[in-house]
Amino acid sequence: MANLKIDFEEFKNLDPNNVGSWPVMVKAAIVLGVFIAALVGGYYFDTKKQQTQLSAEERKEVELRDKFKQKQWEAATLPKLQEQLREIESNLEDLQNRLPNKAQVAGLIQDISQQAIATGLSSELFKPGREEVGQVYVKLPITLRLNGDYHSFGNFVSGIAAMPRIVTQHNISIETSSSRNSDKPLTMEMTAQIYRYLDESEAQ
Repeated sequence: MANLKIDFEEFKNLDPNNVGSWPVMVKAAIVLGVFIAALVGGYYFDTKKQQTQLSAEERKEVELRDKFKQKQWEAATLPKLQEQLREIESNLEDLQNRLPNKAQVAGLIQDISQQAIATGLSSELFKPGREEVGQVYVKLPITLRLNGDYHSFGNFVSGIAAMPRIVTQHNISIETSSSRNSDKPLTMEMTAQIYRYLDESEAQ
């Protein structure tokens, strides 16, 4: 074991022109030092760079896997989404067909008035209000005061609901009529709401 100890005094008298004469332990120490330096240099200049690249590739792999899962989910749900879109488009088309344009509103107002006459009601008030412009359609409220009986009111409300155009009914109230007409003992007040398309100029 004593022969393996390095005598550092031997490094002082080394002849750089005669390496072959250097002590064995000195040569071994120098070779070991060069080997360690090569390892350290290889790590910093090659292995460390490769590890950085490997980490980047691993992150990229995770991102690609996530994208693949997302695309796979989209591909699996695409037929269902397309079916839902077709259903929405069909419902929208049906809704559009049931909304009159501006020129057809007058005819719809007349249809409501004719419905009251057809069901035997007499009209005390039939007053279209101010239009309310929304983002997609325009609302036109019509205030009605009609005289009749329960049976006639029921027929009128059902007839309005069955119209091919969309007309909603709001704030319905029925009271005893102030008139002494026995055929029309009740008065019904309500608001009929008409919806129509926005014209291009209104939409702009």
